[in-house]
Amino acid sequence: MNKINKILLGVSLLVLGGCDLDRFPESQFTDAAFWNTESDLMNAANRHYQLLTGFQLDNRGDDNVNQTANNISNGSRNIPATSGDWSNAYRDIFTANNILEKGVKAQVAESVKNRYFGEARFFRAMAYFGLVQKYGDVPLVLKTLDIDSPELRSSRSPKEEVLQAIYDDLDFAAQWLPGHRQLPAAQYGRVTKSSALALKARVALYAGTRAKFHNDGDGQKHLRIAVDAAQAVIAQGHSLYPSYHGLFQHEAEGPNNTENIFVKIYGVSVSNLIVGHSYSRDMENGRNAPTRNLLRQYLYADGLPAYTTENQPSSTRSSFFVPEKDESSYNTIFENRDPRLGMTVFKAGEDAYKGPWVPTTTLGSRTAYAAKKGFNLTDWQTAGSGTVDKILIRYGEVLLILAEAKYELEGQISDADLNLTINALRKRAGFNAMLTNEFVINHNLNMREEIRRERTVELALEGFRYDDLIRWKTAEIHLPGQLLGAKFVAADWPGADPSTLRINGEGILVTEDTNVRTFKPGRDYYYPIPLQEITLSGGKVTQNPNWQ
Repeated sequence: MNKINKILLGVSLLVLGGCDLDRFPESQFTDAAFWNTESDLMNAANRHYQLLTGFQLDNRGDDNVNQTANNISNGSRNIPATSGDWSNAYRDIFTANNILEKGVKAQVAESVKNRYFGEARFFRAMAYFGLVQKYGDVPLVLKTLDIDSPELRSSRSPKEEVLQAIYDDLDFAAQWLPGHRQLPAAQYGRVTKSSALALKARVALYAGTRAKFHNDGDGQKHLRIAVDAAQAVIAQGHSLYPSYHGLFQHEAEGPNNTENIFVKIYGVSVSNLIVGHSYSRDMENGRNAPTRNLLRQYLYADGLPAYTTENQPSSTRSSFFVPEKDESSYNTIFENRDPRLGMTVFKAGEDAYKGPWVPTTTLGSRTAYAAKKGFNLTDWQTAGSGTVDKILIRYGEVLLILAEAKYELEGQISDADLNLTINALRKRAGFNAMLTNEFVINHNLNMREEIRRERTVELALEGFRYDDLIRWKTAEIHLPGQLLGAKFVAADWPGADPSTLRINGEGILVTEDTNVRTFKPGRDYYYPIPLQEITLSGGKVTQNPNWQ
């Protein structure tokens, strides 16, 4: 599970690229004695794994909150002077460019050279995708830079040009990277052909749906790419891990679990820790506390909802639905629901962080809900030394990409494709209500909404929600609204003082009210460009619209 981390200890800093677009040219780190062997190429590529983001809390959406309000989620952010969202991405891009240029001289077979070039291009594509998601048009730099390179003052390239560069990188990577079955067990954790294809599918779904719903570009082109890439991943022979809960535990680690397409590896153990995390402690301390907004999205046992994906009451409500004002206990909302809800959020009385979960806001959970998905008691007991791996790309996401891309491309989806994708995910979780076209028609449901709902609950708390709201152009609906928490029932909240809580007329905890939340559609669908980047470019990098 951890052998790649052992290799990382020997990574040379000579492959570290610059942090700012115009600050640290990679040529500063040239080493004439390096770049000769396969070991050199591997060690250079290892820098990408060392820099890889792992457990990063994402509180930008409406699905979870931290101990304090998130200024992206509530619309209160300002233009930053600098931002790691920009500089770290270009650091990774320059690291890749450095490998691609200097590794040419390595005395190895072309297939070996191209394998590590494929790794570099995968990470470059991933970095550029993050930039496009946040900023739209960004400078496209595909070579190393010297101190006097004119590219240091590059203007922003059109995002379609950047997206094509991403696809080109991922196509090259898919051609030369080993398949997951060919990857030696000792190299588990390195990117594979499936990693490149799955990332391409992710990028293309984002680009296609954003173009479609923002009326900005040829969405159909990107959606076709998403379908083709997702189907190519399926052809690689992956399968879902049998347990939804176990997928996020130690039991699912290693090459035998083919649902995990790309992970950041932690470990080895508390006594031999190479790299660790504090995710389970973050959960305990309310830094990833689910909201009622998320819980409302889970279907009932009959496959019917209580709320639409816009968190409005559904016209076709399940017979199991209990109105929020009539909830008799904290746990009422968990009853007769999709089993994944109980695998994602702790019920009152269920063994959690320090024993049975008692509804409270005093531990930092501003919603009084406690995140369960991915919690590991061993990791929790050793703060800062968590070793459960972070899943970055998994086969379950690829199935969801295929379902959504097919529907958005064709305006329909067959029952066969629903069985391959959404219904396979439900069966894995023990949820027996299958989604079919007949079911949607007979119950006056909306297929697009049900596909989006499935994505929301299957990938809950995995960091997708905010970007989904952005590409669907529904952030302006969700983000200005209230963020709600648990039902306050005195018998379930021992020692709680309701006078210290903000509770609405239905007894529901109000975590953040609408008067402190805003979203400006003409501004907030992109991040503001950091001021330093505009200044250092000599004004060639311009600010995104309506950011003053």
